[in-house]
Amino acid sequence: MENLIVLWFFMCICVMGSGEETVMIGEKPWRVHTLFSTECQDYFDWQTVGFMHSFRKAKQVGNVTRLLSCTEDERRRYKGMKLAPTFEVPSMSIHPRTGDWYPAINKPAGVLHWLKHSQEAQNVDWVVILDADMIIRGPIIPWEIGAEKGRPVAAYYGYLIGCDNILAKLHTKHPELCDKVGGLLAMHIDDLRALAPLWLSKSEEVREDRAHWLTNITGDIYGKGWISEMYGYSFGASEVGLRHKITEDLMIYPGYIPREGVEPILFHYGLPFKVGNWSFSKLEHHEDDIVYQCGKLLPEPPYPQEVMLMETDPNKRRAFLFSIECINTINQGLHFLHTAGGCPKPKWTRYLSFLKSRTFSELTKPKYVTELVFQNDKVAVQTKPEEKARNSNPKIHTVFSTECTPYFDWQTVGFVHSFHLSGQPGNLTRLLSCTDEDLKQYRGHDLAPTHYVPSMSRHPLTGDWYPAINKPAAVLHWINHADIDAEFIVILDADMIMRGPITPWEFKAERGRPVSAPYDYLIGCHNILAKLHTRNPEACDKVGGVIIMHIDDLRKFALLWLHKTEEVRADKAHYATNITGDIYESGWISEMYGYSFAAAELSLRHIINSKMMIYPGYVPEPGTSYRVFHYGLEFKVGNWSFDKAKWRETDMVNNCWAKFPDPPDPLTLDTMDENARQRDLLSIECARTLNDALYLHHKRRNCFDVNSLTAPEKEKGSKILSARKLGKRDRMNADRSKPVGRNESRESPEVKDQTFSSFGFWMVAVWAAFFLGFTALMFVVFSRGRRRKLRGKHHRSRKRSSQSSGVLDFNGTDRP
Repeated sequence: MENLIVLWFFMCICVMGSGEETVMIGEKPWRVHTLFSTECQDYFDWQTVGFMHSFRKAKQVGNVTRLLSCTEDERRRYKGMKLAPTFEVPSMSIHPRTGDWYPAINKPAGVLHWLKHSQEAQNVDWVVILDADMIIRGPIIPWEIGAEKGRPVAAYYGYLIGCDNILAKLHTKHPELCDKVGGLLAMHIDDLRALAPLWLSKSEEVREDRAHWLTNITGDIYGKGWISEMYGYSFGASEVGLRHKITEDLMIYPGYIPREGVEPILFHYGLPFKVGNWSFSKLEHHEDDIVYQCGKLLPEPPYPQEVMLMETDPNKRRAFLFSIECINTINQGLHFLHTAGGCPKPKWTRYLSFLKSRTFSELTKPKYVTELVFQNDKVAVQTKPEEKARNSNPKIHTVFSTECTPYFDWQTVGFVHSFHLSGQPGNLTRLLSCTDEDLKQYRGHDLAPTHYVPSMSRHPLTGDWYPAINKPAAVLHWINHADIDAEFIVILDADMIMRGPITPWEFKAERGRPVSAPYDYLIGCHNILAKLHTRNPEACDKVGGVIIMHIDDLRKFALLWLHKTEEVRADKAHYATNITGDIYESGWISEMYGYSFAAAELSLRHIINSKMMIYPGYVPEPGTSYRVFHYGLEFKVGNWSFDKAKWRETDMVNNCWAKFPDPPDPLTLDTMDENARQRDLLSIECARTLNDALYLHHKRRNCFDVNSLTAPEKEKGSKILSARKLGKRDRMNADRSKPVGRNESRESPEVKDQTFSSFGFWMVAVWAAFFLGFTALMFVVFSRGRRRKLRGKHHRSRKRSSQSSGVLDFNGTDRP
């Protein structure tokens, strides 16, 4: 394997030299250098192989340096020094002053160390700073993508909401200059020299500000200060007066849908993504030493031709192709590394043949920037102003409402996980309605970016218990108290799973024309109920579930939504099913009527789209790519079923490895009825997504290693343990070296005492049977030993007699 690594190193050096000769860049003032930071772990080594391989394929100009942060003990054991041109950096994973464990700080610390101590830093004009978990698709040439001295280019990180609130005011003298950027950074070396010391010091400063780690301040969904380094960069840049050219077009997360007509030149695979039934999360490969095992690769994704058949929507299909290209590029790099290092020639497989094929080579040829739109500039690179106006899309903000209960917490985990997989643009906010008493006990602050709302479950005036009213009340509170810069708002429910983006430009939402899904059971729109509660009953639309509305409409509408909800809820004389469509006749859907009647009052007529949302268990319309699962009703697949109401009191979030019963394997479905099969496939997908979300949540929380449990603990936790769909549960504690936060639990769910249960009785019986069997076995063994001893005496006497007669004896036994 040492030979393998050495050969790989020289391949990288040769490639870098050829790249400079081809592009003819390298003379002052056009010297480019690429940096990326890693640590001495197998986890970063396979990322390094993918990064370096893509560096070569993309024909990135200039030299590259890996900033490798290791402790002395890690360095002595480390095997991957030759994976990339490397500059070693003292590890700051454990801060030398505070003792805080925060590996992300190695990035600014490594950059600063390189600037101060590396000779090559003295011969650089432009620097491109990337992360190890990135794949380069085309050359990143700073001046060609718009970078200037004093104006770096960066990717947009919209979730850095701290740039717009108290966090920026606390940590920089120029909060108005704070840019929400990260991921890709291209800047002049002089700007980096001014920025680097402040990048490090501001990262330390934000990391120590634990009082402001909350999700609603930082946007960090874990609320643990993990993105302090990102804020350190933005605040450091503010301090030195660097304003960025910000773009969403250069970098994309696999799984996200790209803007039409734009070819991203960088993949950042920091989030989980999936294509059909195949999925990938880098965290599942935290302990994989696939760099040093011949023939080992990441899980094989679907082939391009399979993707073409899988998805009819051209934009989503393109996103799928990006996802498989990302993993295929890493796997190609691993395969080439193993081959160059003298590994035995692997057996022929279709997948290896594809990785070496001309088809894949053509698919992954270097991509070049042809169009670039900067969010904070009025002009576009290589684009006419009128084209920019036509191609740019309005900002979106997605909100969903919940309460301070375990029931809503597991729904939140599922929703947030699916949001990130869906490619939904814009920011996300959870509207969390809690009483003061509930808030004191609540443990789920870090589950999502959150706006806190006073609970109206118990109406402050009437005393009526109606938690559903919290939805319009929360939206109204958010509108009045939050700083919202989005043009369109997408309103969803917590019991939903997103499968794709919900955008106003795709579904044709406009100011005065919201978009929603059909709720045909709202029959009150066409009878006395509408006549009683709106002046425009003819404008009443039977809609709900998914709402896309312009912010100006929502500002006028939100208060009326709340008032109409209260009005319908108080009208108990018209709760009857034949009037409301509510099968329980309890006024439970008053909030839905409140929405429809308020919209009618303002003459807001909806574009009703039946292809946005589906209830699992319903038969899908052929060829429809639904964007949302709404699992508000029980659904079944054979003998398996799921009903969210049955999990109302179960704490799935704080009990390690808790999950829902696994749905059936899709391969077991009946293929005779295609409609039923498609229905069941969607139901299985919904349930699996919920369990995937819980699994990743528990993994991030550093749940206990099940293999370390005692026998009673294993029995206690057995009801909540599951195998991953790809059989990777042996890696579920990959991040257990991280400290456990305040809100984390290492307890398994409570299981009733079974000392006197039938299970316990049978356990006692089994142990008793084992003891009796063991006693009988020992008796037989000792009895045989005693007989042998007696036989030995007999044979010794025979031996003496045989010797006297001249006959040989073999080991005290008769010769056969």
